[in-house]
Amino acid sequence: MSQYNTDAQQLIGQTELFVKKELANAEGGHDWWHIYRVWKLAKKIAAGEQVNMLVVELGALLHDIADSKFHNGDENVGPQKARTYLESAGVPEEIILQVVNIIIHISFKGGHNAGAFYSPELGVVQDADRLDALGAIGIARTFNYGGFKNRAIYDPGIAPDLHMTKEQYKNSTAPSVNHFYEKLLLLKDKMNTGTGRQMAMERHAFMETFLEKFYKEWEGES
Repeated sequence: MSQYNTDAQQLIGQTELFVKKELANAEGGHDWWHIYRVWKLAKKIAAGEQVNMLVVELGALLHDIADSKFHNGDENVGPQKARTYLESAGVPEEIILQVVNIIIHISFKGGHNAGAFYSPELGVVQDADRLDALGAIGIARTFNYGGFKNRAIYDPGIAPDLHMTKEQYKNSTAPSVNHFYEKLLLLKDKMNTGTGRQMAMERHAFMETFLEKFYKEWEGES
């Protein structure tokens, strides 16, 4: 890959183009537009935090450059692809390391990815990523991915499992509605920033309203 100018704004623009190209054929819930939303949310949240904005923006843009769900569960592909790109762009190692750590530690993974590493920049990008899993967008992404994996929408006979191991969580084939209880409704209390918590509360409430209506309609009620 050719060398990029390491001026911050030009680097961000080049990274945007790189990510758009890499995710051109990605599943709809993990495509460029997911990255776009997380990027915008991260900048909004970061405005109220003491963070390195370059790290935040690069972390947001590259956080799902190769999601393990689409690479046979291999969690090394994303961090390595990001590192290769950043090295080729002439980014200093201290910045690369921070961005790679965001990519490694951002995911929920059934609640088994907490505490191993933390930075204010990770906190911001993680909140932005989690917010995109909540609210109207979160609902749309859940059922889009469920359809992509040919999963049932809902099965009253299959209860959510809140005690899965990391591997069980990664390999789960449960109905899409279970995902609300196994992850999405848990995120509100796992936000890192004040702005993230405030935004999560509204989106969380919307999902609760949706589920209440969903169950009524499931039983044929108005």
